[in-house]
Amino acid sequence: MSAPYTAGRGRSRESQDLITMEHHYRVDIFNAAIDSQLQELNSRFNEQPTEVLIISSTLDPKDAYKSFKIEDICNLVEKFYPQDFSEEEKIHLRFQLQHYELDILQHPDFQNISTISELCQRLSATGKSAIYYLIDRLIRLVLTLPVSTATTKRAFSAMKLVKTRLRNMMEDEFLAECLVFYIEKEIAKSFSTDMIIDEFYSMKSRRAQLKYKDLGLLFCFLLSVSIKVG
Repeated sequence: MSAPYTAGRGRSRESQDLITMEHHYRVDIFNAAIDSQLQELNSRFNEQPTEVLIISSTLDPKDAYKSFKIEDICNLVEKFYPQDFSEEEKIHLRFQLQHYELDILQHPDFQNISTISELCQRLSATGKSAIYYLIDRLIRLVLTLPVSTATTKRAFSAMKLVKTRLRNMMEDEFLAECLVFYIEKEIAKSFSTDMIIDEFYSMKSRRAQLKYKDLGLLFCFLLSVSIKVG
């Protein structure tokens, strides 16, 4: 790795920079790739989601609950989950955390746990979730955070595909229904023709029953909408 690095064959040795192989692979390739990844991550995640993830790591049981901090957990509830806890529950949460620190962190059944999901399962299996119900609620909120974020991102991504330039005048109600149909396409595939027809009839009473030809046209219309949305 200490040998000189030669870049290309068409340049003379005197015109090339005198750098070693280690410098080339460490600085020009490795560090450049890391800087590129960091710039992409910084552009995708703003300060608020990053702060949520950092503070939520205080609940991580890895390394014998090394990152556990009562003050950070209380700040997590105060800043990001104020609607999920009443003012009285926020006060009780601090006392539960103090007992939790003396009980769970030293309990033999809660050792050698590496993820928050395992901690949540162990609390439920041992019945400790009923004792530390506020902490259990907070853990479940933290675990559902990636799911709620992914659902929002999927909705915006679907909107770009559904509401194109040609469909710019689409009404909000029809757009919302198309987005649900697109996002939940796996569920929509289970709908049969008879189910769609029965649902159409149950929407309101009609003076005359539709003919099979009309039902076929209705099904073709629904099928065309699903093809355009999908």
